[in-house]
Amino acid sequence: MNSDSDLQIAGDILAVQHLLQPAREHPATVAEFAGLARSIAADRAQWEHLVRYDATSRWYHRLRTGPGYEIWLLSWVPGQGSGLHDHGRSSGVLTVLDGELTERTEQTDRGGRGERSLTAGAQRVFAPGYVHEVVNDSLEPAVSLHVYYPGLTEMPMHAARCAQDVVPV
Repeated sequence: MNSDSDLQIAGDILAVQHLLQPAREHPATVAEFAGLARSIAADRAQWEHLVRYDATSRWYHRLRTGPGYEIWLLSWVPGQGSGLHDHGRSSGVLTVLDGELTERTEQTDRGGRGERSLTAGAQRVFAPGYVHEVVNDSLEPAVSLHVYYPGLTEMPMHAARCAQDVVPV
């Protein structure tokens, strides 16, 4: 006999690797874009020789494009960050390839800023309008892969708001 208490829903589909399908050449779903990013991450020969580190600004390289999407490779030396931003009308998948990055979101369900540590292999999926910043708070360089669909045409910057600036609704 089934009841509501018998039903359990897996939280993050990306955490359940055996449920994900292998990446198609040209992905069309969030899971397929995440799979494509994982397959690129696993094949270091595709990207490792391209990575450069720049102490004065974040380094980036467009690795690949496909029908309606693009893939970027970024490096982060300690202390570098993106600033608080969104990705316009693009959705995306961020995958950490090497090192550790910190993702900060402007607001959580409880109010205030949220923070998440992302180590090699971690993935974050976001929709249009998702506001965050990514920072290398560690003492070692980091490398990340970013898939955008549709391709990234804008990255509006946002001013950081303090928790006391948030008006309860």
